[in-house]
Amino acid sequence: MRIRDLLLALLVVIVWGSNFVVMKLGLRGMPPLLFCTLRFGFAAFPLVLFVRPPKVHWTRVAGWGLAQFAVQFALLLTSLKLGMSAGLASLVMQLQAFFTIALAWAVLHERARIVQLVGGVIALGGMGLVAWNLHEGTSLIGLLLLIAGAVSWAVANVQSRRLGPTNAVALAGWASLVAVPPLLVLSLLLEGPMADWHALRAMDAMSWLVVGFQSYPATLFGFGVWAMLMRRYPAAQIAPFTLLVPVSGMLAATLVLHEPLQSWKLGAGAMVLAGLALNQWPAMRQRLRARRELAAGCAAP
Repeated sequence: MRIRDLLLALLVVIVWGSNFVVMKLGLRGMPPLLFCTLRFGFAAFPLVLFVRPPKVHWTRVAGWGLAQFAVQFALLLTSLKLGMSAGLASLVMQLQAFFTIALAWAVLHERARIVQLVGGVIALGGMGLVAWNLHEGTSLIGLLLLIAGAVSWAVANVQSRRLGPTNAVALAGWASLVAVPPLLVLSLLLEGPMADWHALRAMDAMSWLVVGFQSYPATLFGFGVWAMLMRRYPAAQIAPFTLLVPVSGMLAATLVLHEPLQSWKLGAGAMVLAGLALNQWPAMRQRLRARRELAAGCAAP
């Protein structure tokens, strides 16, 4: 994996981890489906007025946008509104990495290596350590919504492998446009026009900053780069990067919400990092071998 792409993946993870704290703050004054509608509405406009649609069949863009944006975040935001903590949500959503590997094996016939599977098990152990030590109240419905959201994310990951070369920002912008109509209709039907109107009138500067963070760094940059990486590398190599999201989310919660950073959190983070390192090791070893062979070839008389 190229160093530039590795750094981009890590930056996306930091943004997404922080985003769980941002979403929790935004939901204090907004219904979840309206929140989603605003997020993807601002991600789409005015971008789609200046950027041409990606050179991909519109059905694939629509399918990716519905799975990656509309379905996933409707489920996630509703779960957070029902009381799921930001830390627990960031943890459960990363089940998508394992769902992605399974779907890529079933649909794309991509096989993960043994060392990658071992790395996934170690990282999953770190996530289990976090779950064991989280004592916030939750609900079965909220947990099921998160798991369903993780499945939707995995479906989008597999879809992105079939998109082919395309402009990542254009893809994120036009896919956001696809997500707006169903989210708006659901918000009006389930949350009600009056609730949406009162929430919009009550929005202050902080609320708009939260929506802006959701729309631009988290959506256009984050998912644009993510789709590019998913097209460029095998799913089993990229999907596990999101196992770092709970680590980033816990650190963001500590810095912003002043949540304590206990030793068990540090231990869980170390397990996730170790699992990710094992997952990346085959590709890194292959890259190092290719460089040694190239250097040996250049040195030969």
